[in-house]
Amino acid sequence: MTVDEFTRLVWRGVDDAPPVLTPPLGSPLIADPTFLLPHETPDGRWRLFAHSIFGVHGFTSDDGVRWSRPRLAVRHAMRPYVLRAEGLYHLFYERYPAFRLPLAAIPGVRWRSWIEHRSSADLRHWSRPSVALAPSLGWHRTQGRGASVGNPTVVCGERGWRLHYSAGLVRVPDCGFDEPLHLGIAYGETIAGPYLSEPRPLLSPSSADPRANLGAGAMRVLRLADGFVGLQNGIAWDARARRSSSAISVRRSVDGRRWEYAHPEPIVAPTTGWRARFVYACDARRAPNGRWHLYFNGRDRAPLLAGREAIGFVAADPA
Repeated sequence: MTVDEFTRLVWRGVDDAPPVLTPPLGSPLIADPTFLLPHETPDGRWRLFAHSIFGVHGFTSDDGVRWSRPRLAVRHAMRPYVLRAEGLYHLFYERYPAFRLPLAAIPGVRWRSWIEHRSSADLRHWSRPSVALAPSLGWHRTQGRGASVGNPTVVCGERGWRLHYSAGLVRVPDCGFDEPLHLGIAYGETIAGPYLSEPRPLLSPSSADPRANLGAGAMRVLRLADGFVGLQNGIAWDARARRSSSAISVRRSVDGRRWEYAHPEPIVAPTTGWRARFVYACDARRAPNGRWHLYFNGRDRAPLLAGREAIGFVAADPA
């Protein structure tokens, strides 16, 4: 599929449909989904990974709608990404120290996170973790708050592999927690890394961009036949309404470094109920029949202790 063909997709879902995954007991959220379609898995079932406050969980499904109970895959981790490459399954995720809560939610707490990698032949038994990317640059740090890199996406490059990631933090005023500030790229000779970052971010918040004027958020990058698309959930602040927002927009790029919006509006935005306030990080995969599936997480309310996050999906068929 070409970039132009992807940008012409029409994503469909039922706006008031309930989520397909809700938070496990004791967690206010289940978030940042990544998944594999049945033709990609050893047993022909759907597989999905997402994180709660306890870590990254694995789920299985026969239809992509009704999912199993969560199985904790990695403790003290969040924002996963899974792919199949070189005869193995590869799981990347943002790792944080065991004594920290995710999202640096407590004011005044210093935060540190890094990106880890594990591999598996069967999606059950995983290798020991290795560090794929650690914070190393000035824009990876937040003054007085620590340093972070996360939201990994890995795609094959011309020579080796590309790791697209988020870095740095910004406090969302009406939520009381942090979201990613910048988006960057790093390069590795092997899929496991280690990866070396470009010295400057690819995308940063801009006052001229109403979709990402507070933080760049996260971006899932897909490599297509003639270029790249990025599914970005920028973090925005409406100063007049004193209200934050997030929605998924499509960006396009020839080289995966210089990005522009493909549409004047987001493709998945908040509606009602469980996704009434925010639509956050996502993943998209194409089935053998040509249909694209996109899973994302939404949030119903802004305040840290009042809001809950769950996971839903939309789909699109080529014209």
